[in-house]
Amino acid sequence: MRGTAQGDARGGCAGTRAAPRRRAGDARVLVVEDDPDLSRLMAAHLASEGYDVARAPEAAAALDLIDDTRVDVVVLDLMLPRVSGDGLLVRLRERERARDLPVIPVIVVSAKDAVWTRVDLLRLGADDYLTKPFDLDELTARIEALLRRSRPADDGARVLRHGDLVLEPAARRARLADRDVPLTPAELTVLEVLMSTPDRVSSKGALARAVGDAGEEATGAAGTAGTTGVKTHVSHLRAKLRALDPDVEHIETVWGLGYRMAPL
Repeated sequence: MRGTAQGDARGGCAGTRAAPRRRAGDARVLVVEDDPDLSRLMAAHLASEGYDVARAPEAAAALDLIDDTRVDVVVLDLMLPRVSGDGLLVRLRERERARDLPVIPVIVVSAKDAVWTRVDLLRLGADDYLTKPFDLDELTARIEALLRRSRPADDGARVLRHGDLVLEPAARRARLADRDVPLTPAELTVLEVLMSTPDRVSSKGALARAVGDAGEEATGAAGTAGTTGVKTHVSHLRAKLRALDPDVEHIETVWGLGYRMAPL
């Protein structure tokens, strides 16, 4: 049996399913919506579908989250305070181009249904457009479609490279100059995050969450956890890489921000 839910005067969403379904992969969706009721409604539905959901009420908070955490899809309201949704979209695409970062799929949601609005947003870099009010199941289906298009067909064949350092995430194997690097599961997860976005600074908090999301304890040798544990993981990771390649520093500390792969 379907229920209905309406947003504010600008439009909302309608329809949600009573029985939740879990989805493999638990992709992370960022909902950028300034209406708190509508934001909570979308987040609750997506969470019930198995997605990891973050929320931001405006552009600056959204960009901070994108810098600080992994985001697989953005659901973006057009009518945001201060910086509009299209302004945020332009900034995001400019940052991705300037830093050579992976492109994050974006679904724009708005009560505006004029064809020219949709065309303009798609040309600015949106991947999809959904008119309010919309069905929550349709939102989920569109997210699924974007994820299918953005993910490699064979994730098991994915290989990350940074100079002579090679990581095969599916095989949980790292090699440096054709020699195996004996890393713990947590160290492998930290290395995967850093190598996936080598030019982006990953905060200690983001790395701690990644280690936790992967089912590994963010715990160092002294029993410390969280961001302190991440410092221990990075320290051990650096030591193991130096043991095989003492002339190259592979991981760079960006003071006050976090870590990234050192420029080649």
